[in-house]
Amino acid sequence: MLVGILSLVIIGKVSSPRFFVLRLEQLEGTGYRLRYARPQLIEGFENAWYRGTLWSLVVSTTASGALSYWVSRRIVLSLTQMEQITRQIAAGQLDRRLPNSDIPELDRLSASFNHMTASLEGVEQRRRELISDLTHELRTPLTIVRGYLEELAEGGIEPSAEIYLRLSTETKRLERLVNDLQELSKAEAGYLAINLQSLNIRPLLASLVQRFADQLHEESPILLLDCPPQLPLVWADIDRTEQILVNLLGNALLYTISGSITLSAWTETGKLWVAVTDTGIGIASEHLPHIFERFYRADRSRSRHSGGTGIGLAISRRLVELQGGEISVESKFGKGSTFKFFLPVA
Repeated sequence: MLVGILSLVIIGKVSSPRFFVLRLEQLEGTGYRLRYARPQLIEGFENAWYRGTLWSLVVSTTASGALSYWVSRRIVLSLTQMEQITRQIAAGQLDRRLPNSDIPELDRLSASFNHMTASLEGVEQRRRELISDLTHELRTPLTIVRGYLEELAEGGIEPSAEIYLRLSTETKRLERLVNDLQELSKAEAGYLAINLQSLNIRPLLASLVQRFADQLHEESPILLLDCPPQLPLVWADIDRTEQILVNLLGNALLYTISGSITLSAWTETGKLWVAVTDTGIGIASEHLPHIFERFYRADRSRSRHSGGTGIGLAISRRLVELQGGEISVESKFGKGSTFKFFLPVA
């Protein structure tokens, strides 16, 4: 505002009298006799210019000052409200949200901030669920192991191979939980060793189908392989790819009582897709956006009974991403699910 006012005064003072004199000369050239009245005219013009400039400065300064105060007050009030809400969120009130603003830039900032806060609230909720889940998962095997050891120490039960087998089963359960947590931590921190090389995963798919089929009972679902005899080479880590498929096939077997589980593969431009399709219980639509998030479990009661912690899919997603691919899921509740991912063609 100050620069604008100074520019107006300086340019007006320098140029306006000059233009006025040029106009007088033009009028004299057309026959007007202004020669003796020119000093009075110029003096009158300068007086009028000064008075006009003074009132213009007063009015423009007042108007611009009032407008600036109004606009800045709107901005400051919104920022003050944001500061108060951020302090409340920092104190743990993650349910607070910023209101919408009439100022477009602040409104976009509020929307982004509210999205971030909602994400933090979800993370905090899952953290609490994780603590509850881990407490339950750790308490059960520890209670069983302690009970058997106390009974053995007091002579309440006789040592036997069956007792030792039960103790071994519970310790393996604990070991699996710890290993999953460690694997997830390494995957998210980028510490997992990934040995990318050009390889043919067709033998891996066939061997996994055979391995899981040998473990199925008569009432179990049928395990099928839908894959062309020749697949292009992919740029991947054979061990990590096997880990992903074992996890997906294991989940499919866990949630499919009858029907079939199909391991399929096909190619697109520069991509080799691999999918695990089952006819199991499926996943409700509200759970699909979160299914690959760590510690998220759609079927909490069933997962808890089976000893799962909701970590496997988070690990699988990270392993696929580390190999340059992407994983997704399609599912209808009660009809089955399809987990698919692609690896880049070598």
